[in-house]
Amino acid sequence: MLNKFISQVSFAIALIVGVSTSAHAILPIEKLDSFKGAQAYLVQTKALPMVDIEISIDAGDRYDPGAKSGLATMAGRLMNYGAKSDKGPLNEAQIADEIADLGANLGISIGGERAVMRIRTLSRKDLRDRAVQLASAMLSMPTYDAKILAREKQRMTTALLESETKPESVLDRRFRKSVYGDYPLANSPTVKSIANISASDLQQFHKQLYRGDRMIVSIVGDVSKAEAAEIVQSLLQRVPQSGPPVAKLPEFECSPVEPLSQREVAIPFDSQQAHIAMGMTAVTRNNPDFFPLLVGNYILGGGGFVSRLMSEVREKRGLAYSVFSYFAPGKDAGIFQAGVQTKNDQATLALEVMSSTIAQFIADGPTQAELDAAKANLINGYPLRIDNNRKLLDNVSSIAWNNLPLDTMEIWTKQVEAVSLEQVKIAFQKHLAMDRMKIVVLGAKK
Repeated sequence: MLNKFISQVSFAIALIVGVSTSAHAILPIEKLDSFKGAQAYLVQTKALPMVDIEISIDAGDRYDPGAKSGLATMAGRLMNYGAKSDKGPLNEAQIADEIADLGANLGISIGGERAVMRIRTLSRKDLRDRAVQLASAMLSMPTYDAKILAREKQRMTTALLESETKPESVLDRRFRKSVYGDYPLANSPTVKSIANISASDLQQFHKQLYRGDRMIVSIVGDVSKAEAAEIVQSLLQRVPQSGPPVAKLPEFECSPVEPLSQREVAIPFDSQQAHIAMGMTAVTRNNPDFFPLLVGNYILGGGGFVSRLMSEVREKRGLAYSVFSYFAPGKDAGIFQAGVQTKNDQATLALEVMSSTIAQFIADGPTQAELDAAKANLINGYPLRIDNNRKLLDNVSSIAWNNLPLDTMEIWTKQVEAVSLEQVKIAFQKHLAMDRMKIVVLGAKK
């Protein structure tokens, strides 16, 4: 019976593939009543009999103790491998079987700022309820079995050792450490820090941070407001509303002005290419300059083949296949990063060209033609950012997490259109400076 229902849904999906959200008004975000101290939001969509749910928990990597970096990731990972339900304990095989039987997706991922549980299920009530009940057990009562922890520690250790052979991984860790400085997001797991994690550490971490007043629930799909409220209550019914105070994170401080000798690091590495990263701390998502920086960066290095960096580094000099820049703004921290890969003997020239291009853009800003083209591309491409439930959920979740206005999706294109040349220039000069840029060059031969 379930397989027949899934087949019918798959046929319905096939019929409506290609129907774009751009043909309709942007759906509004509704705020639901708080439950267990958690915020909750809903976007109702009727195109498919599906519902996508996300629970964002303020329990990301930045809460790792220094000597136990990787604790947040391990706490999230093991939630997939055992939990206590109303019907008794569930092992990892039973959890996997239930997810497969439901035709659902359910998993937890960990980022720098937050842990995220995602659920995708058919909206039919009996199937939806089973998926939510399973997620509730995993969210509120993971078992953190010591034997499974030992296995996962070995897996993570193996992955860490393997990552040491990959230049991209080595560069990323060193760059993050250089940019974030004393802020916790500078830290990366090591073999030693993983070895230090115990089952009691996981239990304590979960007890301290996985609670209602640190959670946001976002729902997109074929459910009513009353049904969405029921989902929130079912998800969080066994989650504590609050707990003892959590130690305050250190202030996120701007990259300091330093001489080049203190900002640039060269790392020997046996690689056919040099990998270069340049960047500094930047804005959070709710900063008023977000849109001038977004539009400006599209011109600088975010617009692919139409960007300044691509023109100068690849098209004019043939130094690299690809070069990029981007802002990565979070709720409490953000960075700017530019990067390129090139031949080892061209690393010095590539870095000089990338640096001079960024410096000129900070000083002079874009041309009117560049600004008009960037805004047109961003505005015309916006419907593709919200053309299915998962993308809508990404947007709703980001809006809720970053405390943005609920009409952010509705006014996004207007905010892009309103960006002026002067705003871009002022924003880049305010938030970026070449004498603050950290530089990591990996693999280049001096």
